[in-house]
Amino acid sequence: EQLPWPAQAKDHDAIFKDRCCFHRSNTEETVSWSDSVDTLLANKDGLAAFRKFLKSEFSEENVEFWLACEDFKKTKSSAKITAKAQKIYSDFIEADAPKEINIDFHTRNHISQNISEPTLSCFDDAQRLIYSLMAKDSFPRFLRSKEYKELTKKQDNKNEKRWLPFL
Repeated sequence: EQLPWPAQAKDHDAIFKDRCCFHRSNTEETVSWSDSVDTLLANKDGLAAFRKFLKSEFSEENVEFWLACEDFKKTKSSAKITAKAQKIYSDFIEADAPKEINIDFHTRNHISQNISEPTLSCFDDAQRLIYSLMAKDSFPRFLRSKEYKELTKKQDNKNEKRWLPFL
């Protein structure tokens, strides 16, 4: 018994999902990363590509700090709030931290004065600065990078192969 056409198509995708010529890469998704830094950061593959790019520019501490802050803001236990805040502070904020981020003296000083009694919003100003830096500086460079252009080109090539598997 023949399945109706949409079911056949889904079945076909399931059968050939892991084969390079038939796998439907989502070009729209990769291209959509260029919509905004939020879109990029919210996508697992986009985030991985952006991290790799930042690493090549020796500035991956920015996205690592931003991610640490996002995780920190979800913390429920007051004991964990203190421990996580201290970890973020020692990793990213204090002078000569191993992943020291580039923030102004006023913001760094404010955090330093309040780290002994941290709140879930204690890194908000620094996170906003780093987000702004990524959005205005790193993100546009990422979109112009050879790596991003190659990624979108690879996706286009895979999509062409999907429809023309003999190529």
